[in-house]
Amino acid sequence: MTDVIDESVVRTVGAHLAPVLTDPTGTRRHTRRPRIVPPWTRRLSGPALLFLLWLALTGLDLVSDRALASPGAVVSAARELWSSGELTGNLGTSLLRVAWGCAIGLAIGLALAVVAGFFRFGEDVVDSAMNFLRTIPVIALLPLIIVWIGIGEEAKIFLIAVGVIFPVYMNTFSAIRGVDIRLVEAGRAFGLGRLGLIRRVIIPGAVPGFLTGLRWSLGVAWLLLIFAEQVNADSGIGYLLNRAQGWNRTDIMVLCLVIYGLLGLACDGIVRLLERSLLSWRRGFSGT
Repeated sequence: MTDVIDESVVRTVGAHLAPVLTDPTGTRRHTRRPRIVPPWTRRLSGPALLFLLWLALTGLDLVSDRALASPGAVVSAARELWSSGELTGNLGTSLLRVAWGCAIGLAIGLALAVVAGFFRFGEDVVDSAMNFLRTIPVIALLPLIIVWIGIGEEAKIFLIAVGVIFPVYMNTFSAIRGVDIRLVEAGRAFGLGRLGLIRRVIIPGAVPGFLTGLRWSLGVAWLLLIFAEQVNADSGIGYLLNRAQGWNRTDIMVLCLVIYGLLGLACDGIVRLLERSLLSWRRGFSGT
């Protein structure tokens, strides 16, 4: 009886899908058209449109130079700071702070996600605590961080690390618990033990969620860097931005914002490269 039902279901589904997949001649109706424009070119079209809008606003005098510096003024400010060595020095300091903060935050967030995702006791203890802590604004911790650690480099790195932990934890934990149970059962049927299931089923299934958390955490890291470098900082892009505000140098202020945007775009590109290499086995919908 089950075989008859299964055969009828297959025939019914096939009859409905046949007009979509094939035409009367037996060939596919929808074929994938070759893309003439490279993907990286299309990705840069969005920032290019923003640049054209910026150029139009300043070139047509729709916005005064005191409110928004023109692209030419920003380029001149970049040359000025580059020649004096301020741009490279402050940029290197900011990159170092973000690198340390992300490294610490990623390690802690990933470890907590593994404990909560693989063990029920870990979920009961860790996940409830993380859901309590993640509702507390990270910026609100800044006064306490100053009391605990001080106002040196450790405080800035600690602030970034705390902000990075939660996106990595939440996305990775959800990805671990979101692995299809049928895949786990199939792995057990093929004789995989606990370690084999983790290595061959759970980790590959959780990688997409981890990469999503990585993308969010990098954005949070640059956002928190601005706040961190406003507190007793004598170097960094945030310090340069704060000093330019005191001098009323809108060209330097816009330059710092452009640098933040370019760094965020570069980080997103790195995550996309990781997705292509780590998720080459996955085929999903990529748009029409």
